[in-house]
Amino acid sequence: MTAIPAASREHPHRAAATRHRRDRKRVAGPLFVAPFMVLFLVLFLTPLGYAAYLSLFQNRLIGGTTFVGLENYVTAVQDPLLIQGVLRVAVFFVIQVPVMLLLALLFALALDSGLVRLARVVRLGIFVPYAVPSVVAALMWGYLYGPDYGPFAQLSRALDLPAPSFLSGGWMLGSLANIVTWEFVGYNMILLYAALRAIPQELYEAAAMDGAGAWRIAWSVKLPALRPALLLALVFSVIGSFQLFNEPNLLQRLAPDVIDNAYTANLYAYSLAFTSQQINYAAAVSFLLGLVIVIVSYAVLLTANRRRTS
Repeated sequence: MTAIPAASREHPHRAAATRHRRDRKRVAGPLFVAPFMVLFLVLFLTPLGYAAYLSLFQNRLIGGTTFVGLENYVTAVQDPLLIQGVLRVAVFFVIQVPVMLLLALLFALALDSGLVRLARVVRLGIFVPYAVPSVVAALMWGYLYGPDYGPFAQLSRALDLPAPSFLSGGWMLGSLANIVTWEFVGYNMILLYAALRAIPQELYEAAAMDGAGAWRIAWSVKLPALRPALLLALVFSVIGSFQLFNEPNLLQRLAPDVIDNAYTANLYAYSLAFTSQQINYAAAVSFLLGLVIVIVSYAVLLTANRRRTS
């Protein structure tokens, strides 16, 4: 009788162990993803679906809640207050975002150059405003902008100069842009600085061997490598700009004649829902605002991809 080798006797057990490990991996993946999927379903998809459901109804004096289909959306598209709010935010985006990204880029390049003393302290100081909640930032800058007790107004009176009207109609959009820029320059700087640190050192060495100086390396090596990070920061800025809410909502208390309930599209949707109690119409306005954000973000990505391919 021929004896079976030990390796052959152990082979079925190894195969079973391998199958067991594969089964555990198949089960482990969904288990790890399950908490996120549950929260995503409960906290995002369910409210979104409920809002979409509400946007198809109207609460009328006669007949109560009535299904109206897309009537709320048709009304919202023709709503001059919503259109003005969207256009105002678009102007805000065109003015504020380039300034913010340019400052973030300059700070990131300066820190990456290695010429800044106490670089960690400087980096932390630039990033700290992002850690300040937007409500606190708006309250702080509202005090600084104050025409009566603000430090700028007091300094102007001490110098016998007219106090700057930061909260007037002509200055308000710039004042809001200043607050948002102060808040988010540090965040975008960290994003760009991390992308700079990921550039292979060999590219710098090759450029130096070709005789490139610091400015040439920054222009020909660093900036091209930063395009994906800049694009990501730009898309985030699109989303944040069209969702502008906290800053105008808080400054409205200081300048109610300048900032009305429809100053931005997001503030208009909030006012419709919680002040005018037009829940159904507010849901439709919110969905249209989301559609505007998607269209603008897609246009930014499409433009960037076309420039990259050309």
